[in-house]
Amino acid sequence: MKVGISITSAYPTGSSREGAARMVARARVAAEAGLDSLFVGDHHVAPTSYYQNTPMLGRLLAEWDERPAGALFLLPLWNPVLLAEQVATLACLTNGPFILQCALGANEHQFKAMGANIKRRPSAFEQSLGALRALWQGETVSLNGIWKFENAQVCPLPPQKIEVWIGASAPVAIERAARLGDAWLAEPGLTINSAGEKLNTYKEAVYNLNKELPKTIAIRRDIYVAESDKDAEQVRRLVKENGYRGFDSDALIIGDASAVANVFSNFDELGYTDIIVRNLHWNTEKALASTERLIAVREKLGIK
Repeated sequence: MKVGISITSAYPTGSSREGAARMVARARVAAEAGLDSLFVGDHHVAPTSYYQNTPMLGRLLAEWDERPAGALFLLPLWNPVLLAEQVATLACLTNGPFILQCALGANEHQFKAMGANIKRRPSAFEQSLGALRALWQGETVSLNGIWKFENAQVCPLPPQKIEVWIGASAPVAIERAARLGDAWLAEPGLTINSAGEKLNTYKEAVYNLNKELPKTIAIRRDIYVAESDKDAEQVRRLVKENGYRGFDSDALIIGDASAVANVFSNFDELGYTDIIVRNLHWNTEKALASTERLIAVREKLGIK
């Protein structure tokens, strides 16, 4: 099993520079903890400070090494030529593989603000992904569909193949991930039982396409690795009182290193190869300490 991290991009309090500095600190600690991959997310017109993925990842890569890195992009919100250029440039900054995580996106307000039609998301997604792959291969691309452009090329090209992970939850979206993706990324709000059911849906879709299961089947988890049972219980109580992003509390992983390792093992047994964590604790010091304790989690899982 591999354990990566998706660095939180939203910081509702503090100065604007403070939030950016917190992201850098989290990436630095993740690198020191030996985590297997580094990602940032994608959201637009947020009501609080949300640091955009392309410039932030460029900065965070200075804290990283040859391990895989990448970002999530909501493809229907991005011009494919611009995105192909941005990702190719980021890939040139990495010393290892670059992973494009991508998804349809949600929130009609976000789509309207970005000038996109939420009802045309699936078509926009597929057209965009096809164009991206062609552009990264050095092809000259024209589109006259949802995206309209002529004779586009990008330079520089990525130094190696961009791996595409597709985030999906609905059955039709999971089938799309099986058909078009190099890997599937399961959503963070799934309970362990739901994660097993969704994985079965994905495996069936791969089988029906006469394809082999990819080497990577990933899932995002929002976690807190506590220093003690008392610490874990306090965080559970706060989450219960205040809620957390509308998630089922059973989808959150809160406990000491042994408890977290046990839950990770359960996902390993289901067939997930990668867990991409996001720290759910709002306090920066607590979040950094949680990441540091992933060293112990990885040791208990036998990850070197």
